[in-house]
Amino acid sequence: MATAARFPHPFLPVTRADMEARGWEQLDIIIVSGDAYVDHPAFGPVLIARFLEGRGFKVGFLAQPDWHSAEPFKALGKPRLFFGVAAGNLDSMLNRLTAQKKNRSEDQYSPGGRTSCRPDRASIVYAQRCREAYPDVPIVLGGIEASLRRIAHYDYWSDKVRRSILFDAKADLLVFGMGERPVWEVADRMRRGERLQDIRDVRGTAYIVDDAQMRTLEADPAKRVADRKVVVLPSYEEVVADNVAFARMTGAFQRETNPGNGRPLAQRHGNRAVYFNPPALPLEDGAGSGGEAVAMDELYDLPFNRVPHPMYTERIPAYETVKHSLVLMRGCFGGCTFCSITEHEGRVIQSRSAESVLREVRALRRMGDFRGTITDLGGPTANMYKLKCKSPEIESKCRKLSCVHPGVCENLQTDHGQLIGLMREVRKEEGVKHVFIASGVRYDLAERSPEYVKELAAHHVGGQLSVAPEHVSPRVLEKMKKPGIESFERFQEMFACASKDAGKEQYDIPYFISGHPGSTLEDMVELALWLKGKGKRPRQVQDFIPTPMSVAAAMYYSGIDPLTMEPVYTARGLREKKLQKALLLYWNPEQWELAREALRLAGREDLIGRGPGALVPPETAAEATRRKQAERARVR
Repeated sequence: MATAARFPHPFLPVTRADMEARGWEQLDIIIVSGDAYVDHPAFGPVLIARFLEGRGFKVGFLAQPDWHSAEPFKALGKPRLFFGVAAGNLDSMLNRLTAQKKNRSEDQYSPGGRTSCRPDRASIVYAQRCREAYPDVPIVLGGIEASLRRIAHYDYWSDKVRRSILFDAKADLLVFGMGERPVWEVADRMRRGERLQDIRDVRGTAYIVDDAQMRTLEADPAKRVADRKVVVLPSYEEVVADNVAFARMTGAFQRETNPGNGRPLAQRHGNRAVYFNPPALPLEDGAGSGGEAVAMDELYDLPFNRVPHPMYTERIPAYETVKHSLVLMRGCFGGCTFCSITEHEGRVIQSRSAESVLREVRALRRMGDFRGTITDLGGPTANMYKLKCKSPEIESKCRKLSCVHPGVCENLQTDHGQLIGLMREVRKEEGVKHVFIASGVRYDLAERSPEYVKELAAHHVGGQLSVAPEHVSPRVLEKMKKPGIESFERFQEMFACASKDAGKEQYDIPYFISGHPGSTLEDMVELALWLKGKGKRPRQVQDFIPTPMSVAAAMYYSGIDPLTMEPVYTARGLREKKLQKALLLYWNPEQWELAREALRLAGREDLIGRGPGALVPPETAAEATRRKQAERARVR
């Protein structure tokens, strides 16, 4: 086993011996994570832990503790301030189960890809064990699982509406969104002597209030709290009993996600309620203004070793994916209804400075296994770096959920110049041979910058470029809040021409979703015919999963579009979801039987046959093989 001594920075303490080596008797904060401990900024709980350490706190790290008893949660002793609990980089249910509710074959964030290293609903289980270990220590929930389950939400895996995760976890505070600002403020105020139960005004946090407090808000919903009116959401009981109330709750929540104008929220659960402060303000771009501000550069200048902790002897698949990649920004203003990035990271793009990115490139060069290839230069999207509203005043007042739907907003600056400049600077760095872009390209923005598309095609694509048109039906794309397929086709042509001009044979690899709300079998037939006409055979198809708190999940559960309150068709049964996916994979013999069933149900039996206009043959794969063998024998 490797030893920590060969690494440039001390790892966060994971044992008492690590604490003793630092001369520490007690930690201030212990972060509990459902992921393995990879000392890399792409791992959210580790990023928070390193950030708090960088601000002067004694922080320990419990990675994937055995949750069957409280004893493993005592391994680092009793923290002075609080336990910080996160399920990991993914919701633990999404991490384990597929869209067909079957167990995944691998856990990307565990040693050896093992699937037994964390419990279901890890945030809840870990918080309960922390409470058992030290009943008087405050518990702060964070991470994407807690963030996206902070209100009453539809849970696909149990097929029911669950209450706010705060109640089941019995935590004292929940940090939602990207948590650096709120967790820093909470930790700092506790360090100065405040009790956690008295810290009730931090943006980006939620906590439980009693019946009397909630009655006050219900009696006067316009009551001002911190100069903002509170929005009282339909109660948990209401949204369980009434799909219309669930849709109204989702729409009301979505309209309060801009930190510039988002109001506090409150939602009753029985004789208690959850109170939500407005979202945290975005991090400052680049190096920021200094002082107590939190800036993007600060996070990526923290002392990461960029490798798994040496206690692991097996590979951690997710680390292999990101170890030579660079994150340029966070946030997304796309507002796609099926995606939860916006709900968690926010709509405001927060970008690093070019200098910070280049410093990380140089850190990569010092890694022993770096051979000159940067595998990704991007983030949630490949080409939103430095893009923002032309006016901070307009941005702070805007209540639109997307800057690019139904069209690109006239106030959005779409100049890719700073991104192009950074791409060129990274390529020029000593020791860098290849710089690929694996993050998805937002093609409706890219088509506005021919220079970006030329730069991309000439230098940053290894033969295949991932893009995500998702569908071709205007009706379905409207429910997804995605641009029309014409935008993708224009980008396709631009990319093909740019690749040809660069003397490269390269292809776009489109991604599509089956079973999305609004999509019928007829819509999937339309998509299959489009794919056949384009000569596309997608091998990776996403079967829609209603992730907690997303707009599309609300459509899936309620049958109502929460943004328009209009009815929307949804494929609810697993069988129909299979049929829709089979139409996307019409070319695969293993899917022919299901595809034929789907075509018959859609009234398109004319597409079953052997002619050039058919999608699938009338026989099974085995029968087709025997027929072809017989035809070849007759020819001979």
